Amino acid sequence: MSGRTDRVTTGPTRAAWGIRPAWALAARTAPGTLTVYVVVMLAGGALPVLAAWLTKLILDGLVGGGPLGGLGGLGWLALGLAGAGALAAVTPQLTTYLRAELDRAVGLVAQDRLFAAVDDFAGLGRFEDPGFLDRLRLAQQAAGGTPGQIVDGVLGGVRSAITVVGFLGSLYVLSPLLTLVVLGAGVPVLVAEIALSRRRARMFWNVGGIERREFFYSDLLSSAEAAKEIRLFGTGGYLRGRMIAERREANAAKRAVDRRESWIQSGLGLLAALVAGGGLLWAVAAARAGRLSVGDLTVLVAGVAGVQGALTALAGEVARAHQALLVFEHYTAVTGAGNDLVTATPPRPLPPLRRGIELRDVWFRYSEEHPWVLRGVDLWIPAGRSVALVGLNGAGKSTLVKLLCRFYDPTRGAVLWDGVDLREFDVTHLRQRIGAVFQDYMRYDLTATDNIGLGDLALREQHDRVRIAAERAGIHDEIAALPQGYDTMLSRIFFSERDREDQTTGTVLSGGQWQRLALARAFLRDQRDLMVLDEPSSGLDAEAEHEIHTSLRRHRRRRTSLLISHRLGAVRDADVIVVLRDGRVVEQADHVTLMATGGEYARLFTLQAAGYQAAATGSEEA
Repeated sequence: MSGRTDRVTTGPTRAAWGIRPAWALAARTAPGTLTVYVVVMLAGGALPVLAAWLTKLILDGLVGGGPLGGLGGLGWLALGLAGAGALAAVTPQLTTYLRAELDRAVGLVAQDRLFAAVDDFAGLGRFEDPGFLDRLRLAQQAAGGTPGQIVDGVLGGVRSAITVVGFLGSLYVLSPLLTLVVLGAGVPVLVAEIALSRRRARMFWNVGGIERREFFYSDLLSSAEAAKEIRLFGTGGYLRGRMIAERREANAAKRAVDRRESWIQSGLGLLAALVAGGGLLWAVAAARAGRLSVGDLTVLVAGVAGVQGALTALAGEVARAHQALLVFEHYTAVTGAGNDLVTATPPRPLPPLRRGIELRDVWFRYSEEHPWVLRGVDLWIPAGRSVALVGLNGAGKSTLVKLLCRFYDPTRGAVLWDGVDLREFDVTHLRQRIGAVFQDYMRYDLTATDNIGLGDLALREQHDRVRIAAERAGIHDEIAALPQGYDTMLSRIFFSERDREDQTTGTVLSGGQWQRLALARAFLRDQRDLMVLDEPSSGLDAEAEHEIHTSLRRHRRRRTSLLISHRLGAVRDADVIVVLRDGRVVEQADHVTLMATGGEYARLFTLQAAGYQAAATGSEEA
């Protein structure tokens, strides 16, 4: 999917195909509820027609006698009419409850399937595609209740159709011409409602990106992470203005659709009123002329109103179902998207790393519209050795890490594991062999145990392993001193059930403490074949940085590791130092050799060291 070129389809035939998966989802999820719901909805369609004919028979019996004019016959008719009235009174409440129960059951399964499909996206490409993110947001909306809306729309349409057919049959017996007039007046309603539903579905797609930007600004204005800068820099009013501007643009698009609907529906309503009025005048005249009985007049009046009301309801149900199907198309597109990375069938077994990892003539760019990030990179990471990657911002270091973790595949070239292309392995098994600390590490609003245990869920309940990982990251003492120790909620946004009576126990860590926690998460995976450390100490003070890199040096000994850091003093002990510039490897050797060469690395190292020396000299003079 490529940005806004991925347009929503609005063809009725294409949308109708969504009925089958939505219905199947409801049938598998809540078969009993769906069965009762179908029975109640279909019965509801026949009740108005039944009530009209019972009323006719009672009135004709009262006025003209006949076989049903006796007290016993009228009593049974009255009893039937009362029963129909009772069912009509109960049916709306019952359908409301069944609909809500069906929505809850189906929505739960639909949401689980949606995020299971999202979790199966092995790469990052779709999460960095604005067009797909718009589709994903609509899919999330669809998962909440759209399958139930589709089922409800289909059943509501069938119920209204039953009412329409019943009343049309009744009218045809009394006046074929009036039947055709009433039916002809209802067809434009149906056509107009379907056209309006398609227009509204297109509007939802067109404003998707606008609303996502509005949510972005609202999240900024209400998030703890952004609160400091917004208040210090006084940008709240500016961001609020942009949020309101996005809302106004979305409102304008919705208003245009609403205005069009209002005009069209008003015109159709006026047409329906004229037909009903004309039919009533004809019926009164026919009754006065003796061509219709009182009961016939009752059925005719009820039939005209019933057909018009049922046709309007049918049009509304069809339109709502059609709109829901168009939205549900986004859900089926996401859940049916499949893996976004090439997978080998069957995948090759992934052996432990013995020789090393190689990038062979690797070229990479994020799309054909983007510039090349990596340009013919050749790199060897020997097994059991430490490699450091340095370079200016934008040199391609983090992109190279994404390729090693196979979040993306190279545009050209290959990444090899002991000589085998990574694309030949199962990506899940590959990532089980990799530990990492990313520069943009996560801060989970969970307990300290969870924050570390998410590094390896199989070890989460092994408290000794969690504690050892925290000790190696230098964060154990701080965690142990928290109100609930490792069970302390590291958030002021949520609280745990045990904190319900004292919600002040939640704790927010400092930036350096969060970084140590991310390191502990990586240390929990210390038995992996490859450890990737992307700026693992960028948020630490000098003493903490020294402590962490000392621990990392012990950890990297005889292990395969890739270390990325802008602080060149932290990488000087690596077995191999690789210098990236403009997406190319320009130098690689150990620290001593690179310094003797006097190239890019020596220039950067000398420049950085001179800055430290100047700072130290200035401190002494002061």
